[in-house]
Amino acid sequence: MKPFRKNVAIAIDGGGIRGVIVTKALSLLEEELGKPVHEIFRLVAGTSTGSIISAGIASGLTASQLHQLYTSLGETIFKKSWRTFFWPLTRFRFPHEPLAKALQDHLGNKKMGDFWTANPATDVVITTFDLLANKTCFIKPWKREYKYWPVIRAVLASSSIPTYFPVVAGRYVDGGVGSYADPCYLAAYEAQFCLKWDLKETTLISLGTGRDPKTVKPGQPGRFLAWEWLTPTLDAFLTSADDQQVHLVETFFPDLDFRRFQVDLTEAIPLDDPLQIPKLEQYGEKMGKKILNDQYDHALGVTPELPHSK
Repeated sequence: MKPFRKNVAIAIDGGGIRGVIVTKALSLLEEELGKPVHEIFRLVAGTSTGSIISAGIASGLTASQLHQLYTSLGETIFKKSWRTFFWPLTRFRFPHEPLAKALQDHLGNKKMGDFWTANPATDVVITTFDLLANKTCFIKPWKREYKYWPVIRAVLASSSIPTYFPVVAGRYVDGGVGSYADPCYLAAYEAQFCLKWDLKETTLISLGTGRDPKTVKPGQPGRFLAWEWLTPTLDAFLTSADDQQVHLVETFFPDLDFRRFQVDLTEAIPLDDPLQIPKLEQYGEKMGKKILNDQYDHALGVTPELPHSK
């Protein structure tokens, strides 16, 4: 693995219980470097499950502690009940209380601004989508409107996947509803234009939570019924949006030491299935080895070309 530059940032995708992949991979990184992740990253950006991990890093938790949090509380947070059995007749499948309690136990009563006044300070970017304003909000510790927000509120707002968890404060849902399920572009923008970091001295690590396998067969879309478009359309939207963010960073921040890591799943793994944790840990081991061996994920493989001369 190439040494990190002076300034190091991390951006973590959304993905529910698939955050296990990231926490396991970061545990391997901690072991390799001999230091906890909160001593490595001074800028953390996260969406949905990525916001949980990012807030945990900024709060001083190690990757091993975060991994233990995911593996021990998965069945509590995604506990099956009458709501899950009768969905979609209910408004959501899982209540917020188990996740809120876990966050309270591990993050305490921190306000977002506390990250900025800590020594050393950590910049944290958490995304959520405001349904009333119809826009993505970027919750940061140095922004006046968010510095007094409880960290728990910010994380719950970012993690409230529609139909899985209830809306927060009557308006906020998962940050991945917009264009930022992968927040790597936000992290690059934050580093250069907000923190004024020299990109030639900056490393940005971007971690995905597993790329779903292709499920559509040749010729099949032409025979889709109306409701059969839902899953492939959603999969295409999420995967395409993630890859677009990677391409934006590669295109507009060429001086940045940008390292994107992702693993290809051999089967679809739901966001809310804690029984898949052992399998997710195996994917986390694979991602961790990719990080240590600089095996980057080139999402689009787009190379610039000059127009053909006439």
